[in-house]
Amino acid sequence: MSDGFGFRVEVAHSSGSRAGVLTTPHGHVQTPLFMPVATLASVKGVDVGRVAETGAAMLLANTYHLHLRPGEELVSESGGVGAFMGWSGPTLTDSGGYQVFSLAQQVQVTDHGATFRSHLDGSRVDLTPEKAVAIQELLGADIAMQLDHVIGLPAARNDVAEAMERSLAWGERCIKARRKSDQAMFGIVQGGLDPDLRAASARHLRSLPFEGFAVGGLSVGEGPEAMASTLQVTVPHLPKDKPRYLMGVGKPEDIVNAVAVGIDMFDCVLPTRCGRNALLYTFDGPLRLRNSQYLTDQRPIENDCPCMACCHSRAYLRHLFLSGEMLGPVLASIHNLTFYQRLMKYLREAIVADQFEAARADILARMN
Repeated sequence: MSDGFGFRVEVAHSSGSRAGVLTTPHGHVQTPLFMPVATLASVKGVDVGRVAETGAAMLLANTYHLHLRPGEELVSESGGVGAFMGWSGPTLTDSGGYQVFSLAQQVQVTDHGATFRSHLDGSRVDLTPEKAVAIQELLGADIAMQLDHVIGLPAARNDVAEAMERSLAWGERCIKARRKSDQAMFGIVQGGLDPDLRAASARHLRSLPFEGFAVGGLSVGEGPEAMASTLQVTVPHLPKDKPRYLMGVGKPEDIVNAVAVGIDMFDCVLPTRCGRNALLYTFDGPLRLRNSQYLTDQRPIENDCPCMACCHSRAYLRHLFLSGEMLGPVLASIHNLTFYQRLMKYLREAIVADQFEAARADILARMN
């Protein structure tokens, strides 16, 4: 077990939902939790002070991006990724495997690792499990992720199986490459939509000394129903005493359904990406502020939301977007980040009160 890291399940229900506490060297975090994405050591458009005001307790930064710019050595010299961006709470770094799949050019993946061309300047980059661990140790996050091989879905079973087996081998190499005693590492379950591959991946990974486990390779084109069914057959194979993290998800309804089967941790760029595009989340469904129906609407986005965006009217926020004022995307992003934290708090309180299924049904009915 990593120094200063722990996880305790406080409440668990037979249906799957659970509430816990994640302990890291930079503090305790209640679960289920949502991590805003600070890809380049920045939550896009929102400074860390405002991020903290949304209720966020933990941030995610990205290994691929920070390796390319500004470089992990500079981040390390600044005291690690948290100190670099002025964030005092816990942090997690993604291994970069997804970005190799989604952004890099001329990618070649072998059992040794991934070789690709940077999307910034075309320079050659070699990313091996050992390199991914070394970069993340210099970045200094509380939790590092193993390097995994991500492929898009749908895909042929042989291709999915090959990527899953490669990810398992890379996971073993990541464990062997660890040098820091104060950084936890999570393994990543792969296997596409195949229940047998997912089960095999989870069983193998749980035999390794990871501090937590992630479900990867979803939200890559498979659709919400396939995601939900894959989680239902995957989560039972994961240890009950360690945190479970669903990577890159997602939409509020996907989060609600994932919490129902026992997922503890989430991250996604949707709150800020949608905010920049005038789509705001509420407990009664999304608002598309560019629509003309909000031209004279003097109501806040949500009456009971404490965020600074909800000090203004929908009409004013719509005006900001249509005028091209940068304040519009900033305020909308702050609202969405706040909404996600309010959602996680609501789900946790419902779990503790043994009211989760009723809360889940209410949320999904109101959002759809």
